[in-house]
Amino acid sequence: MPDAPSVEERALASAGRSDTAIYRMVARALAKRGVETNRVIDVGCGHGAAWAHLRDRFSEYVGVDVARYGEFPEEGTFVRFDLDSGSVPLEDATGDVVMAVETIEHLENPRAFVRELVRLAKPGGWVVVTTPNQRSLLSLLTLITKGQFSQFQNASYPAHITALLDVDLVRIATECGLTNIGTDYSRQGRIVFTGRHYPQLVSRLFPRACSDNLLVVGQA
Repeated sequence: MPDAPSVEERALASAGRSDTAIYRMVARALAKRGVETNRVIDVGCGHGAAWAHLRDRFSEYVGVDVARYGEFPEEGTFVRFDLDSGSVPLEDATGDVVMAVETIEHLENPRAFVRELVRLAKPGGWVVVTTPNQRSLLSLLTLITKGQFSQFQNASYPAHITALLDVDLVRIATECGLTNIGTDYSRQGRIVFTGRHYPQLVSRLFPRACSDNLLVVGQA
């Protein structure tokens, strides 16, 4: 029987980068709440691509991941850490924003992970988590026809191992003590049985059904 893939192997399988629509969703959620401050901690940062969408609102970027990718921002601070192994080696309450962009689906224990994000957030700071949207039309139809969520099919394994609904993330955020909890959607989604995306007008009118990814944000 082959050995299970390591966390680093799962991370590298994801390529360390998310779609631009996801980073825009994060920036939009923070702008909507008027968040413009100092330190952002990006847990599961990959290449650090999120920083390009946030640097005009923050002065310091800290990225945490099991593997360092070559394109990580020069001005950022990188912390190497296996996110399945315990506490991130950063002090409590040090992030004005603590975010995990397309990371939680790679990990074994989502509740422990969100508790760790909350630990890193300053009182009144914000925690942001994004993940694939299991309730999109594409994902639901894939579940009905293939018995698997769209982004959790065999081709995505072992990179994607934990599928969560938006209601699951809201429940976890509440359990972890976050307040002012909100959700948002990437407003970009692939049309079923095609390689094309929904028109922007359609995805804005029906964001949950027509978005490949979702976001939950809450205040510590």
